[in-house]
Amino acid sequence: MMHLVMLLGLPSGSEWIIIAVIILLLFGGKKIPELMRGLGKGVKSFKEGVSEAKEEINKAKDEVDAPSSKGDQADQA
Repeated sequence: MMHLVMLLGLPSGSEWIIIAVIILLLFGGKKIPELMRGLGKGVKSFKEGVSEAKEEINKAKDEVDAPSSKGDQADQA
């Protein structure tokens, strides 16, 4: 398993620090909070969308299941 991680070439601790410094230099200290706020709003919106999609799927599933059970009761009567 460790060999797989090493093959992927993931950054180590010191490389993350270098990446953070480069981002700070590129965007500046004032722009980073705005970027993080936008990223947070995007993640929140994505999670809400996923939640809504799950609700829609469950609602459709319940609608499909409900008529079939009603039809079974009508056949038995």
